Amino acid sequence: MTDIANYLPHDLEHATLVGRVWRTTANGEGPSVVVVRNGVVFDITEAVRTVSDLFEHPDALAVARQAPGEDLGRVEVLVERSLAADRAGNAPTLLAPNDLQAIKACGVTFAVSLIERVIEEQAGGDPAKARDVRESIVGVVGSDLSKIKPGSDAAMRLKEELQRRGAWSQYMEVGIGPDAEVFSKSQPMSAVGFGADVGLHPASRWNNPEPEIVLAVSSAGHVVGAALGNDVNLRDIEGRSALLLGKCKDNNGSCAIGPFVRLFDEHFTIDTIRTTQVSLRVEGADDGFTLDGVSHMSEISRDPLDLVAQTCGPHHQYPDGFMLFLGTMFSPIKDRDAPGAGFTHHLGDRVTISAPPLGALVNTVRLSTEIAPWTFGVRALYRNLAARGLVRQD
Repeated sequence: MTDIANYLPHDLEHATLVGRVWRTTANGEGPSVVVVRNGVVFDITEAVRTVSDLFEHPDALAVARQAPGEDLGRVEVLVERSLAADRAGNAPTLLAPNDLQAIKACGVTFAVSLIERVIEEQAGGDPAKARDVRESIVGVVGSDLSKIKPGSDAAMRLKEELQRRGAWSQYMEVGIGPDAEVFSKSQPMSAVGFGADVGLHPASRWNNPEPEIVLAVSSAGHVVGAALGNDVNLRDIEGRSALLLGKCKDNNGSCAIGPFVRLFDEHFTIDTIRTTQVSLRVEGADDGFTLDGVSHMSEISRDPLDLVAQTCGPHHQYPDGFMLFLGTMFSPIKDRDAPGAGFTHHLGDRVTISAPPLGALVNTVRLSTEIAPWTFGVRALYRNLAARGLVRQD
């Protein structure tokens, strides 16, 4: 993917995009809220201090389309600059497009993912055992659970049969049971954006990207738009115990979102998400390895709006809104280092997650202990906004 236009929505002229950039102005440097209108980037921080504030507005789309802002030029230039190896300097570069929102994620929402989670568990985190476990599991449950509606009578009958066979799993419970798996993926302000490094915990030896659609949801539970995400996954650590999910999922650089949030409008709706195709490409820097895969959102087991409803409501509120990873059907099993060992990352891998209406999210794989530490949190954001004269510091 060398054409910069490929990193942007295929219908860019119709898309209203919201993002964040790090830039230097006359008042100092820091994060700014930007919108993309007909391919041109505008800094609207004077009108809207945070992306969370924008998404809380009763008509976020109108604000994004009409708010006055400083013209920063064509979006293709911003994307190319953000992708460059040297991101230093005073020119704007992309950050993750969310800020104060909680970052939540759903697991085991696709049948293929369900099978792989069961394999991880029964292999005890050992990739060498995965092939044999995969064959035995598929022999019992089959490879297609897509026709089973979670929580239905048919799903409960399947549960009883699998329990009888000794093949039931906690992953089956959230895959076909009434309750979705929803967990805290990362902390507000911790996500990395387009062109940044993503991090692997150095203890992991079996890991993979998880290409996903990420919904942007207001505090009222309204879905305002969507982005692409990489829910970086450590298969060996989660495979040892699901109680290690925090160590598996929440590390420095383990959550990537971008390149922008595309707002819902007459051209882009939740129905677009329901039929979107999400592609993954991994390119090895040290071995020439390539891996390609595709997820079809039409095969998701739970509707995206059902996942939103299971996340927020009378039982749980998110006053700053939240970002919700919808899960992935793609668990790479292509052998890389040895026959039967499946896939795992090498440092330096370039990961590209793309979907026609959203563009592409590109990141490079490093160790979470070796990439830039996360130091710019919520307090730092408000100190920065105050220093730039954008909010009053009491």
